[in-house]
Amino acid sequence: MTGSNRAAILSKVHKVLKKHYKPAVPPAERSVLEHLLYACCLENARVEAADEAFAKLKELFFDWNEVRVTTLTELAEVMTSIPDAPAAATRIKKSLQSVFEASYTFDLDPLIKQNLGKAEKDLEKIVGSSLFVRAYVVQHALGGHSIPVNNGAIDALYAVGVITDQEAEKSQVPGAERAIPKNKGVEFGSLLHQFGADLAASPGSSKLRAILAEIDTQYKERLEKRIAIREAFAKLPVVREKKPFELPVPTPKPNPAAEAKAAAKNAKDAAIKEAAEKAKAAADKIAKEKAASKPPAKNSDTAKPAAASKSKEASKEKPKDKPKTDSKPVAKKPDSKGLAKKKPR
Repeated sequence: MTGSNRAAILSKVHKVLKKHYKPAVPPAERSVLEHLLYACCLENARVEAADEAFAKLKELFFDWNEVRVTTLTELAEVMTSIPDAPAAATRIKKSLQSVFEASYTFDLDPLIKQNLGKAEKDLEKIVGSSLFVRAYVVQHALGGHSIPVNNGAIDALYAVGVITDQEAEKSQVPGAERAIPKNKGVEFGSLLHQFGADLAASPGSSKLRAILAEIDTQYKERLEKRIAIREAFAKLPVVREKKPFELPVPTPKPNPAAEAKAAAKNAKDAAIKEAAEKAKAAADKIAKEKAASKPPAKNSDTAKPAAASKSKEASKEKPKDKPKTDSKPVAKKPDSKGLAKKKPR
């Protein structure tokens, strides 16, 4: 689609919606963080429901830190007025956690003093903030020109031929900011959001279909296609958390052939492993039996110390000899009794 055709249709959308809706203007005294959290509630809900949910958050909780540490289930129970309370609770809790981890405060007002491009990049770093939430903050808190578009608005713009299938899947509306002047951006964004919220809540409403017919009489087939896609994906189990403007990823379908092949491979590997373990156990048993049948070998090295110890013990038992002396034996004197006496001459 050419840019001129897209701009012409968007201008017609603005003109038709202006006849059926009135723009809703948020309170000017809200902080940047409050605009962000309110947008988390507003994304796919009607204005009245979002106002009620946001008011309960401020009334029932002491501060935003208490909201941050509250469970998703409790937050969703507080925001029952909006249709996608669990998704809104997830956006709020993740956004608060991301803001707190970045600065350990709950203050985003410094973004107002930054260059708009830098502020938009900082907003993209906030985990949990969707395209709708960031565009809403840029438009209402930072004074930029960015039109927030929710799921119902994407379906409506696709139905009247503004966007293609690929753009609808990515939830993008190229050229919207060029087609709608900045001084009309807040008004157009509010009108489009209200219509999108009503269409998401009641896609079969004859009143809403009449509004689409005023814009494009050939809307019906394209609208039914988008409704069928959303209904089909809504029935499928979701294996991970939905991202903003992203269709849920269904659980992969079972593949009996692949599962049977994998089971056969696992069984074969288990059998090979079991056979190897049995063979090893048998070899170990045979080796132990051979070792037990051999006589114990004599060890000469151990015999020597034993003999030496016996000789030592024997030497200890023998009496000690008297010490020898080097002195010569003394000669005995002859016995005087045995000598004959000589007679004098």
